[in-house]
Amino acid sequence: MKILCVIPSRIASTRLARKPLLNIQGKPMVQWTYENASRCKALTEVVVATDSDEVATLVKNCNGKVVMTDPNIQTGSDRVAVVAEQYPDMDVIINLQGDEPFIKASMLEALVKPYLDGEKPEMTTLAYPILTQEEFNDPGAVKVVLDQNQNALYFSRSAIPYFRVQTEAPVYHHMGLYAFRRDFLLKYTTFAQTPLEKAEALEQLRVLENGYKIRVCLTEERTLEINTPEELALAQNFKYQA
Repeated sequence: MKILCVIPSRIASTRLARKPLLNIQGKPMVQWTYENASRCKALTEVVVATDSDEVATLVKNCNGKVVMTDPNIQTGSDRVAVVAEQYPDMDVIINLQGDEPFIKASMLEALVKPYLDGEKPEMTTLAYPILTQEEFNDPGAVKVVLDQNQNALYFSRSAIPYFRVQTEAPVYHHMGLYAFRRDFLLKYTTFAQTPLEKAEALEQLRVLENGYKIRVCLTEERTLEINTPEELALAQNFKYQA
């Protein structure tokens, strides 16, 4: 089983300027992400996909591998697919966003476990338990609900499900971390954007709207994704354990 981890890293972030190069505890964000992904022994190779010469130079100076990609590519998954085309011998492709500096090897191992166990889902993703009502109601926290086979029924920024009756129902906080069977990734990126995807601004809904399944792998571990100045400030004191 050959697994390629691609870290898409755009320089032109709309919410945080020059995000991959921002300093976190003395080290650029993209370097954190690359080095922590490289700790996962299940991965065959880790590559940063970027449109920036600055990011490329930084990664190369850390002895990392880089593929230059077109700055006009629309989504992270499309950027990952461009790289996957250059690696025809890989079985599974991971899309690890460059704003996950505190990713753990154990989380990546959980993500690809179905493939390592001999299964062949089109796609897997990762989620962890929601701990507070504030997190449940936060549109910045993407929620996912599952069927009985641990496949995603729906992802939403809204608080789902609606609890008409006071009971317990599993709902998880979704991480924007994906693994694809290589052939499915190349097919997925040919699909047009779908109505629910556009409404929620969640590209994984394109998969569900086209009738495919996403296996949701669960973890108890949590990281800090960096999308806002507030999260960047929190990252300066985040206690990371590999």
